[in-house]
Amino acid sequence: MQESIRIGGASGFWGDAALATPQLLDGGQLDYIVYDYLAEITMSIMARARAADPAMGYATDFIGAVLRPNLKAIAAQGVKVIANAGGVNPQACAEAARALIREQGLALKVAVVTGDDLSERVGELASGGAREMFSGESFPDPAQVASINAYLGAFPIACALERGADIVITGRCVDSAVTLGACIHAFGWRRDEFDKLAQGSLAGHLIECGTQATGGNYTDWESVIATLPAAGYPIAEVASDGAVTITKPDNTGGAVTVGTVAEQMLYEIGDPQAYLLPDVACDFSQVRLEQVGEDRVRATGARGLGAPETYKVSATYADGFRGGNIWTLYGRDADIKAQRFAEAVLERCRAVLERAGLPDFSETSVEVIGAECHFGAARKVGPVREVDVKIAVKHPSPKGIGILLKEMVGMALTAPPGLTAFAGARPKPSPVVRLFSMLVPKGELEISVECEGEQCACNDEIARAYTPAGAAHAAPEALPGADAVSVSLESLAWGRSGDKGSKANIGIIARHADFVPYIAAQLGAPRVADYFRHFLEAGQAQPVQRFYLPGSNAFNFLLHDVLGGGGVASLRTDPQGKGYAQLLLTETIQVPAALAREHQLTTL
Repeated sequence: MQESIRIGGASGFWGDAALATPQLLDGGQLDYIVYDYLAEITMSIMARARAADPAMGYATDFIGAVLRPNLKAIAAQGVKVIANAGGVNPQACAEAARALIREQGLALKVAVVTGDDLSERVGELASGGAREMFSGESFPDPAQVASINAYLGAFPIACALERGADIVITGRCVDSAVTLGACIHAFGWRRDEFDKLAQGSLAGHLIECGTQATGGNYTDWESVIATLPAAGYPIAEVASDGAVTITKPDNTGGAVTVGTVAEQMLYEIGDPQAYLLPDVACDFSQVRLEQVGEDRVRATGARGLGAPETYKVSATYADGFRGGNIWTLYGRDADIKAQRFAEAVLERCRAVLERAGLPDFSETSVEVIGAECHFGAARKVGPVREVDVKIAVKHPSPKGIGILLKEMVGMALTAPPGLTAFAGARPKPSPVVRLFSMLVPKGELEISVECEGEQCACNDEIARAYTPAGAAHAAPEALPGADAVSVSLESLAWGRSGDKGSKANIGIIARHADFVPYIAAQLGAPRVADYFRHFLEAGQAQPVQRFYLPGSNAFNFLLHDVLGGGGVASLRTDPQGKGYAQLLLTETIQVPAALAREHQLTTL
């Protein structure tokens, strides 16, 4: 059994930079390199590719950009590779990898994890009354379903490594499983060692988005921007007791600080006391982050609360078409002209739809970017002389989208003055892909591992069912007093935001424990809900939840039904909520004048 291992995180999505693998091989001194390629929209794209060609449906970049140029170095260094690059066709991905290994005359073993693909059960799920786990909607029309996949865990990956695999390829698994699987194999962790499994999952969560842990999307971007072109990809050093240290290769750009790691820890986790994964329900609320050296942050304190008895299963399905364009207007009252132009475009399009015997648009979106902001205390400070206006719609038919795209151009000569756009080909209708998530009992799946012709079952066993952590943590609160001064939230905290379907989460991490009581007292869920009221769906009883993480002096805000469906199902300019934290950080917080002087805060 090893005392510790080093795992490099080389991919956060399908299309991540090809330089990650050679960088980590050159300077990482690694035991494992892991790759996360899959998102819900990626699965639907891969499903369409497999339908067109039975040999496709996986992340082809993994074969052409990762393995082909780096296989010899991987073999020479003895680095194990784990990737969910298999998408909806992991066997085809494995065969492509084996062909490449033979071509290069190497002796590497490839293993495949299967059992996540439930597409053959579409009729059963539809007739069985499956409900969407968040909205309660009924199962979509089976004829429109593109993919159905369960999020598998890490033990099948560990099983593959135990059988001598040098390269493990999976279909859909949770993002952190590629890292946790390496830990389980290296340290022999059991299914009931939940705190260790939670720490291994934390390690995976911290490196699963690549350079987001090393300075990418960082609130203090000015401190790293000069070196980001050569940003280092993250490395997790994991000890046999589960302690995690995040670092990066020497002589690479970016930075690993408490701020960069804390932002990534809160990224897309929802309730930090109930971050549910197949192998363990994690409680990250007491995780402590400590700077233990230059570009080295130690993370400890994750707890495991048992294992869920179900898998999360996500289906993707077609739901009409969408299209749109972005125009620029400038000159006097540019914002007013943009709004009127958009209204005129939609009015003309509806008239054309009616004459063509087509239904109205199922959804429209007009966003005037650069106009008076509708958030919180933001004010219009002068005449708006230049804006972009995005006009987008959904329609059951591509013909309906085509009418918008044609008539929008046709309106150019009858628009208010100052209209322009970047020249290029006219946009085309694109399919809308929606997400349907549900829970399926673990006993209903048959998971198997195949390694060079040897196949074995690796179904999940539940050592102890998940039990919730109990009451949420209460944050200490304090009022600033009579000598209060106003400062920006950004001067007090870092922030990171992201998405889960149509939900968004905003992590706010206090830069110092002294700031927590004032943030807690003034930045409650109602204030955040009011700030994002233009995005939130009306009629929600509790549109925003706030969670406190005492271990990292942080808050996580979960915004429900705020992204217009999320992903490509959304017509929003920011359909994944990536900029929400930056918006919220512009809010003001009052603190005692003495505290502002002590921490050299700029007052407003």
